[in-house]
Amino acid sequence: MGLDMYAYSLPKDDDRPCVDFDLDDIGDEERRRLHYWRKHPNLHGWMAGRYYEKGGSDDDFNVNTVELTSADIDALERTILDGTLPQTTGFFFGETTGEEREDDLEFIRKAREEFGRGRTIAYYAWW
Repeated sequence: MGLDMYAYSLPKDDDRPCVDFDLDDIGDEERRRLHYWRKHPNLHGWMAGRYYEKGGSDDDFNVNTVELTSADIDALERTILDGTLPQTTGFFFGETTGEEREDDLEFIRKAREEFGRGRTIAYYAWW
């Protein structure tokens, strides 16, 4: 067991809520896995902050979704470059080591490409 974290590229849908939507409701042809992380709790903590800011209410933030906007990605990039991801712990979470930085920046690059295609990004994790 452990913290498995995913980013998906989705078609834009202004009627879809920005948190707690079911990824299975989006067809396999339309939902594309964009990025995967394993046991990067500090990034998960940052994503949890976005989830709660956007109205999410699950205390565990486990098997929940949050849509990420271009502004979210810009904020995430600043946080990564500043080295200020929030210290986050959990029983199955593992430990953020700092070696994830380049991979995180690669995710940001891919997310921006998807925004350029008119798509949106969703984050989902389970542990």
